[in-house]
Order: sequence, then structure tokens, then C-alpha cells
Amino acid sequence: MSDERATPRVVHDLRPLLADDTTVPPGVVWRLAEPGRQLDANVLRLGPDQVVETHTESDLDVLLVVVSGTGTLEGADGPIALAAGTTLWLPRGSTRRLSAGAQGLGYLTVHRRRPGMQITPGPPA
Repeated sequence: MSDERATPRVVHDLRPLLADDTTVPPGVVWRLAEPGRQLDANVLRLGPDQVVETHTESDLDVLLVVVSGTGTLEGADGPIALAAGTTLWLPRGSTRRLSAGAQGLGYLTVHRRRPGMQITPGPPA
């Protein structure tokens, strides 16, 4: 008996974003939700001139692939111009700020799956 999770399959069609479709609303466009996965992946869209403020990912490396539009990533070494096809490795501990250009910015992020939240006992009172 085969395991369904071990079968390659299409999970999303990026073509609407690859066409720079400015009608795609800002926010999370798609999220990998397959059971038993070891990765998390998201497709996000920022509207024109929208910003993701400065933040640091302290636990995970992230791969970011621009799929549409333009923008800028501001990191410790200065700004990096973003356009469709730009692929960035964002090592854990790096600080960054994303800003979309006039047509918006669509991008895919991929990283190791975060463990689920767990309730653990606190220190004895």
C-alpha cells in the first residue's frame, strides 16, 4: 500500500502572480497545508508601496523567491533590489524590511516547518 504523502503532486498554480496580476489582493495568497510535511511555504502579495516592517527571524533560515512585481529588501548590508526571479537566502538571525514597488510585490517563502505550539509545565511555585 502506498503512502499518499509520498506522491508528487501540484499544490498551487503561481501563474496569476507571475503575470503581475495587480488584481490579486494583498496578503497570504497561498499556504502549504499538506499533512505530514517537513516544510512551510507561503505565497504573499504586498500591494503597491506596502511595507513589511523591520523584523528578525531568530530560529529559521528562509528562502525568498520573488514571483511578481518589484521592491526592496533592506538588510544589515544595505538595500537589495527585488524583481521577479530574484532568489534570496535569509539566514536565521538576519534582520530585514521589505517594501513593494509601485506595482506591488509577490513572493514565495520556504523554510523548515515550525513545531506546533506546546503547553509545558512552568517552574514549581
